[in-house]
Amino acid sequence: MGILQEFKEFAMKGNVVDMAVGVIIGGAFGKIVSSLVADVIMPPIGVLLGGVDFSDLAVTIKEASKTAEGTLVPAVVISYGKFIQTIIDFTIIAGAVFMMIKILSSFKKEAEAAPEAAPAPSNQEVLLAEIRDLLKNK
Repeated sequence: MGILQEFKEFAMKGNVVDMAVGVIIGGAFGKIVSSLVADVIMPPIGVLLGGVDFSDLAVTIKEASKTAEGTLVPAVVISYGKFIQTIIDFTIIAGAVFMMIKILSSFKKEAEAAPEAAPAPSNQEVLLAEIRDLLKNK
């Protein structure tokens, strides 16, 4: 029973829950960026390069064939076009994360730079200041 309770406490800590939310949102953000790259960015680049579809770029090492029993053996290919697309995905995600961290750190610096108001003097300090001023005037 102790291990179950410890696990429950661990799983319900703020950091673990925040991390889980971050992973879920990160996965969704990755899908959005992949779609942005595949559907918005790569087609114009392909047109500029002469109608090349990057996802179809590949080098065939061994053609597809059939065995003596008639089963199909798939072709062996190196899909470097998909690799190029993945590199672009990564670059966009890394840039977005960098900008997000930069913005968050600027907010943090602004919060640290804001001067705190001086605390009001205590009654004792006020009284001592009045006594000091009276002694100066005599």
